[in-house]
Amino acid sequence: MNNDSYKYYGDIINMPHRVSNIHAPMNILNRAAQFAPFSALPGHNDAVKETERVTEIYHSLDEEEKERINHILQNILYNIHTVNQVSVKYFIEDEKKSGGRFVKVTGSVKKIDTYNRFIIIDNIKIHIDDIVDISICDKENI
Repeated sequence: MNNDSYKYYGDIINMPHRVSNIHAPMNILNRAAQFAPFSALPGHNDAVKETERVTEIYHSLDEEEKERINHILQNILYNIHTVNQVSVKYFIEDEKKSGGRFVKVTGSVKKIDTYNRFIIIDNIKIHIDDIVDISICDKENI
C-alpha cells in the first residue's frame, strides 16, 4: 500500500472486518447486481438502435415495368381459379423513418380488387402500387 492510504485511512485500515450478527451475508449474484450498469438516460439505447437500423429506398417503376406487372395481374384476375401460386415482391414503408423494406411472399391469390387496387395473397393484403415484381409460380391450363 502506498503512503496516501495510511495518511487518510490509517485509523481504520488494520481493523478487523465486521460481520453482522443480524443480517446474512449477501450472495455473490446480488452483490454483482449492485455494480451492474444502469441507464442514465432512459430510452437512449433504443434511440441509438433505431438510428442504426437501415431502411431501403423505394425507386418508382418505369412505365415498362408497370405495364408488365399489370399484364400479369390481369392474367391472374382472368384465370384466378386456375392459378395456384404467385410470388410477389412489394415495398412496405417504414413507420418511424424514411424508406422501408422489400418483402417477398409466395402463396395463393384469394382476391384482386381493381377498384381499391389491392391483392390478397394468403390473407396478406398488398396494395398494387407497392408491387415491384410479380410472377406466376404454378398454373394449370392457362
